[in-house]
Amino acid sequence: MNNENVNVAENSSASFTVINDEGKEINCDVLFTFESDETHKNYIVYTDNTKDESGNTRVFASCYDPNKDEQELQPIETDKEWKMIEIILSEAQKQVNGSGE
Repeated sequence: MNNENVNVAENSSASFTVINDEGKEINCDVLFTFESDETHKNYIVYTDNTKDESGNTRVFASCYDPNKDEQELQPIETDKEWKMIEIILSEAQKQVNGSGE
């Protein structure tokens, strides 16, 4: 995999609000952002701090344009992009858990 520039949110103030399909505002915390050298896209990985049925925190990812003032999150388009995000998320989790280098 190519090197990706990952920016981990250094404090809990990195957050934003989304509006779901029912019109409800949902607060989300940014986990990290990165730009892919391979796809030339910017990605944001975030959570709404809810848990799934197994008790794991739900994590989401989208594409975004860091140069726009008004952000509109775009869907991840390919399985290859999802795989890249999964690898980076796994590596970030290892660092948070203290088992990373």
